Amino acid sequence: MQGRFRFAALGICSLMLALSPPGQAAQRALPGPVELELDRAKLPRDALVAVVQEVGAESPRLAWRADEPVNPASLMKLLTTQAALELLGPAWTWSTPVWLQGTLHNAGPQGVLEGNLVIKGSGDPKLVMERLWLLLRRVQQLGVREIRGDIVLDRSAFTAPTGSPADFDGDPLRPYNVQADALLLNYRSLVISFTPDVQRGVATVSVEPPLAGVRADASLPLADGPCDDWRAAAKADFVDPARLRFAGNYAASCGEKQWPLAFADPKGYDARLLLGLWREMGGTISGSVREGAAPLATPSFVVSSPALAELIRDVNKFSNNTMAQQLFLTLGLMQKGIGSPQAARETLQQWAEARLGETVSRSLLIDNGSGLSREHRASAALLARLLQVAWGGPTMPELMSSLPVSGVDGTMRRARSALGRAHLKTGSLRDVAGIAGYVLSGSGRRYVVVAMVNHPNANAARPALDALVQWAALDAGQHPRPLD
Repeated sequence: MQGRFRFAALGICSLMLALSPPGQAAQRALPGPVELELDRAKLPRDALVAVVQEVGAESPRLAWRADEPVNPASLMKLLTTQAALELLGPAWTWSTPVWLQGTLHNAGPQGVLEGNLVIKGSGDPKLVMERLWLLLRRVQQLGVREIRGDIVLDRSAFTAPTGSPADFDGDPLRPYNVQADALLLNYRSLVISFTPDVQRGVATVSVEPPLAGVRADASLPLADGPCDDWRAAAKADFVDPARLRFAGNYAASCGEKQWPLAFADPKGYDARLLLGLWREMGGTISGSVREGAAPLATPSFVVSSPALAELIRDVNKFSNNTMAQQLFLTLGLMQKGIGSPQAARETLQQWAEARLGETVSRSLLIDNGSGLSREHRASAALLARLLQVAWGGPTMPELMSSLPVSGVDGTMRRARSALGRAHLKTGSLRDVAGIAGYVLSGSGRRYVVVAMVNHPNANAARPALDALVQWAALDAGQHPRPLD
């Protein structure tokens, strides 16, 4: 594994010494509230790395093991999204060309395409059900109701993944484990909804999107009692991708719930989705859905994605791993001409060295660009430098607005510290917890805050991270002032 990644070990120069002017040193001891929360969580001090620095300042207020390379989990998305904003631009869009390949007879409500419908992917991270429906609606508006041929999918823009969705944690049905693809349709996922019908004594079950050949139990019995582990109570059986069964019950007190799932047969998902939508829209097809090459001719029409600035809000606010990996491979495709993991790693590494400096970039080890990896490494100094560079750059508003707001939205909606004053990306894995972003203090100063914990008990570190955010919001010990 080490041969695949560029990684320098611990002996890198201190960013603090490089940036601090003579006579001014960063605080070397952790703030008291942070130490208290670490003690309560039974976490050692050396499990934490952290930097707190006013934006635009030459030296940090706090540098705690700042140069130590650690696993950043989803904080890696900051690197991927900021690099994309600079290399591609906030208005960048993905294009999905579509061809009516053949002869169209009787264009209109009964129009027949003697040939194939061809769709070529370029990595669009958000070709979800609604946009796919609009794509097929456009086909019908061009006069096609019957396809006497195949639907051909060209996904050659990205190299095919070599692993399995189960590789990371053995749970292939988790939506975050869906693998990247040049033509990724609706994240290869489905959503099962449960709606209590008290009069009938059942919870009705519905599945979106419509997948051809997939059936689900229409209902399961309602039960009394609290809404605890309602998924376990349903006793779901997803072994057969075409038959979703529920042998348990559903607590009426749960109200309406939704269960997102990655489809158990990812290779068969696209065909089921396209056939299901096309038939639901009144279309017919005599052939199948298969992979193939797109023609060189001008496409019949092109579907464009929302702008990059809009899509990175989903990536960062909700820590969408699949979208991040789509963006990661797109960087390789656009900068190196190939949508491969290696091309993407080289692109990100070169960008980091050019923009963040070769010294701090030596702490960087890149795997897939999303943070869903045990291999990623980055230092707090590197992420702090990234946020400082972003703050002084032209895409600062786009990056900052993509970050979750403390106590308001995204993965920070339940946070209790610096409510509404912190824009922070979160990172969580087994043994990893972290935050990185910007905190506005009571005096009006804004601070870059980065903190990561790597430890078997990292899931207990959130109060310590909150304490650090609150310390920054109180001006990092410089000008204490109560928050409004």
